Amino acid sequence: MLNFLKYCLASLLLITALPATALETGDMAPDFQLPGSDGQMHKLSDYRGKQAVVLAWFPKAYTSGCTIECKSLADNGPLIRQYDVSYFMASVDPLADNKGFTKETGADFPLLSDEDKTVAEAYGVLSPRGFAKRHTFYIGKDGKILKIDTDINPPTSAEDMVENLGKLGIARKASQQ
Repeated sequence: MLNFLKYCLASLLLITALPATALETGDMAPDFQLPGSDGQMHKLSDYRGKQAVVLAWFPKAYTSGCTIECKSLADNGPLIRQYDVSYFMASVDPLADNKGFTKETGADFPLLSDEDKTVAEAYGVLSPRGFAKRHTFYIGKDGKILKIDTDINPPTSAEDMVENLGKLGIARKASQQ
């Protein structure tokens, strides 16, 4: 009987340790409602049917790579805003950290805070160390994932985002066509 209980316990531990099914292109993006550095709550479903969304996860505010990536997006915001898209950076950092990081980097777009890490888990970006992995999700107007970019180059992240938006067929704003 003891061996049977050990087997059951080991099986249960194995099942709970298995990763959730990874998100793929074509899947519905998990909805979220997260506070932004701009003082607003941002909910993915509010954009459905209206506008594409880019969600760029980053590991940790005030670190070298994340600072470079955030500044790239801030410095090149006009290029990104040529497209009919709302874009965000997101981390599991406290909101206060992301507010300060926004000011330090000059970000003119919201940084979202997922302090309880549930959204990071839903997107499959939570690393074993408790940080978000640097992945960018391109989400269509219909709420489906168009692309998951896992090969982010922080210094060129804005230019790469613009290139991806074009390749994915995201509409340009009327004044930009």
